[in-house]
Amino acid sequence: MTQIKVDTITDAAGTGKPDLSDGVTVNSSALSSVNVAQYTSSASEPSSPKNGALWWDSANSKPMIYVADEWKEIELGASAGGAVWYGDRGIFAGFSSSDDTINYLDITTTGNATDFGNLTENGHYLASVSNGTRVLFSRAGVYSSGSYAGNIDYITTATTGDASDFGDLTFGRQQSGGASDGTYGVFGGGFGPSGNVDVIDYVTIATTGDATDFGDMTASNSQSEGWSDATRGVFAGGSALGNGIDYITIATPSNASDFGDLLFAVTQHAATGDTTRVCIAGGYAPSQSNTTENTIQYITTATTGNATDFGDLTGRTRRMGACSNATRAIFHKGYATNAMDYITIQTLGNAADFGDTTIAGSYMTGGSGAAA
Repeated sequence: MTQIKVDTITDAAGTGKPDLSDGVTVNSSALSSVNVAQYTSSASEPSSPKNGALWWDSANSKPMIYVADEWKEIELGASAGGAVWYGDRGIFAGFSSSDDTINYLDITTTGNATDFGNLTENGHYLASVSNGTRVLFSRAGVYSSGSYAGNIDYITTATTGDASDFGDLTFGRQQSGGASDGTYGVFGGGFGPSGNVDVIDYVTIATTGDATDFGDMTASNSQSEGWSDATRGVFAGGSALGNGIDYITIATPSNASDFGDLLFAVTQHAATGDTTRVCIAGGYAPSQSNTTENTIQYITTATTGNATDFGDLTGRTRRMGACSNATRAIFHKGYATNAMDYITIQTLGNAADFGDTTIAGSYMTGGSGAAA
């Protein structure tokens, strides 16, 4: 192999840089195209990126890198505010009122889910929260003597097996929304024996025990879907909020405030996201004559305001669940199917088929955590 080492090139007069009008090539490639670093700072995705390109997403204050033909967030770690309320192992549970199945999958790839274990009892209409190691499921429990038990189950995501009892909600109900900052899990609203409630409960996910009152939602509401960033939790849509969105500061128990509006009123939908964005998909939207049940919309969690269109699911659906690893979101399409769709959270566009769960179901919940 021949090596040429050049320290300095000057023009013939020795007074400056030479002007090479025909350019310079290396291995038949123009020098201008060899090992050129791509870096962009913008509020929208750069066009025609190459693998390894860097992008500062100025709209969301996030560093991104282009790998395997998609943008991925560069996690800054816990000391810089990195999130810990999700992981690469996706979990779905609560497929029907007569089933206790828990499934798991690898969010980083596509494919079918595998059996994980079982809940402590049958049921659906669950809500879930995670700290990246443990996923909790709030559940109505058995309806008896005019009330629900209000159980909370938990699993360790890296260890397949049956769920265990965690504690109880302050008020037994179903159809709550869940949000977490990795330390606290918050359950908002729900449907009790007397109808919708505005109760918000919270627990410390790492410590088993009963929930504590957090505050109230802006309205008594059920079938709201939740997600969070490191600071703020949001609850979108539902039977009473309609197109409304509530938000809370998870570390500070208090009443919820108005965030903004969805594109339209929706229930039976699903929500998940990353450290900056919440994606809300599908659902029953009667004001839209059911024509928008494939819509995906999104909000920026740290900035109050209305939702924006993201793209579409592979088909119209409702009675859904969702999970995320903060790069990719998985939506279980519900409505008595076992199909799952996926999107890349920071890339606007339509969803693609992911695979199937082991059984069909409706009104399931999703969460995620570490696989090992």
